[in-house]
Amino acid sequence: MTGFPVDLTIALTGVTHAQLANWRRTGLLVPEVSKKRPPLYSFRDLVALRTVAWLRTNTSLQKVRRAFAQLGEFDLTDHPAAYEFAVGGGSIAVWTDAGFMDLVKNPGQYQFYTLADVFRPFNNRNDEMIVDFQKPRPTLSVDARKLGGWPTIDGTRVPFDIVADALSGDLPLSSDQVQAFYPGVSPNAAHDALDFAELVSSKRRAS
Repeated sequence: MTGFPVDLTIALTGVTHAQLANWRRTGLLVPEVSKKRPPLYSFRDLVALRTVAWLRTNTSLQKVRRAFAQLGEFDLTDHPAAYEFAVGGGSIAVWTDAGFMDLVKNPGQYQFYTLADVFRPFNNRNDEMIVDFQKPRPTLSVDARKLGGWPTIDGTRVPFDIVADALSGDLPLSSDQVQAFYPGVSPNAAHDALDFAELVSSKRRAS
């Protein structure tokens, strides 16, 4: 199982260091790969965290906590990433084989959404634009079937960070030199890899 470090988790989901720490401590979302310091999140964790961030644009964290807690009460015991939710009428519902199940209060009119909606760019509660989950940069892709969902260069299995490190290391290569090593990595892709790596780096908290 691929383990995603905190900085990459934040860049792809739109949550913060403080939120991750709080949600680990309170049990809203405990990382599957490693709970130790530093924690490592699974691809499913990333999907669930991004879902929470998306739900938070429409409702309170208290209701999200209550909804997630209620899943187990109704024997919905899969990972939260396995479910599709809806919001509306001051409540949160989950889609089941029998239709919507209200998790917070009486059923009402719900705005249903799919993972495609969650994966698209959106502004979080802090009005920060969150990257497209599947295309964090035009020439990068995130696919659970490829390297466990680690961001790679489109059409290749080359991780974005390998390219970024080659461009910015102690003996940096040019984008043309990178392409000589990795023919599938165009200069544009190299630029995107470095740009995304800088975003991820900006999410690192000083120890």
